[in-house]
Amino acid sequence: MPMIGKPVKDMYGASMGKVLGTTTEIDGTIQSVGINCGSEGLKQIPFQQLVVQPDTVIFIPKWRLDAQKMLREKELTIRKLSALTQIVNEDNNMDTDAEMINDKYKSKWDSLQETEFAIKSQLDDRINELTEQEQSIKILLFDAKVQVKSNEITQDTFNSVQHETDEMLQHMQHEKAEIEKVREKIDNLTLESSTIQSNVPSSIQCTTTDTGTIPEPNLPEPPGLETNSEHSNQTTVVSHEDHDDHPDDNTESSDWLNRMQSS
Repeated sequence: MPMIGKPVKDMYGASMGKVLGTTTEIDGTIQSVGINCGSEGLKQIPFQQLVVQPDTVIFIPKWRLDAQKMLREKELTIRKLSALTQIVNEDNNMDTDAEMINDKYKSKWDSLQETEFAIKSQLDDRINELTEQEQSIKILLFDAKVQVKSNEITQDTFNSVQHETDEMLQHMQHEKAEIEKVREKIDNLTLESSTIQSNVPSSIQCTTTDTGTIPEPNLPEPPGLETNSEHSNQTTVVSHEDHDDHPDDNTESSDWLNRMQSS
């Protein structure tokens, strides 16, 4: 689907600029997309972070894609540990083989814990950036109130400033809310929060929930979504990612897409 010249918005509705061009691999596949951001110049965005729609291109922040990938890998690792527990429960003669596999999964879990720490650091940094931006916007809006009271600007000009700043603050609040949801999902997806199978040898103990199943991360899924909105007929989002079969992944996705479409 052609994208050059299309406006680019982030998934919270904020305008970023227009697509200026693309860089491609030798086989013709798109590697990155250049976005004209006005006074901020040209930004090169990896193609994997963009979702192309008929009228616009949506930017997905890297922290969100990283968190989604990590959560899926953690959920799968817990499922594998749960399956290992069930196998040992059914046949105690499998202890030796299970212990070797258990070490492999625990090693993967440890590496995911390191990834989780790095992602949480990204989320903290982004929250701090948004907080600083919010403070700057609020100062600007307050100064505009002073200017209208002192007859430096007209009421219409102030109303325009207030409309734009309110919209920016709303986009930032949407992103901060999304970050908090991701944080909560990360904190909830742990081995410690599950019930240990007491009849499994301690050398290969792993965990499951009380129901024997592990809840899926269920982050909103930007790619692969089809939705209806009052601003457009059924809209198909084109994806560049590989996905697992998680039917519930799309249940929360309409919120961000509707915000983007209504902006």
